[in-house]
Amino acid sequence: MRIKSKLEKRKRRHKRVRAMINGTSDRPRLSVFASNRHLFLQLVDDETGQTLISVSDFNEKHRGPKKEIAAFLGETLAKKAKEKNIMSVVFDRGGRKYHGIVKEVAEGARKGGLKI
Repeated sequence: MRIKSKLEKRKRRHKRVRAMINGTSDRPRLSVFASNRHLFLQLVDDETGQTLISVSDFNEKHRGPKKEIAAFLGETLAKKAKEKNIMSVVFDRGGRKYHGIVKEVAEGARKGGLKI
């Protein structure tokens, strides 16, 4: 029996989570992708396959610890979503556990006014 790596486990979790959630134009999917260096957030309408809004730490000039950047990006995404009259989203954590930067993104989005 082969031992599964962390990446394989995360991909299996992500596949399982994505089977249950789906974004619509009324309630898009808030997708979180975190690489080793950067963080990317998107609001996606899965019915049409379009990205409605996206933010990343490339675009925003906020510096500091990763958790602070994640909370800031969550708030920024929420402000942009409110401009497009999006008040509620489905949260897609990308197969990652709900702690650390993923949790900070969700809390920042809630603080910005989004309902998750």
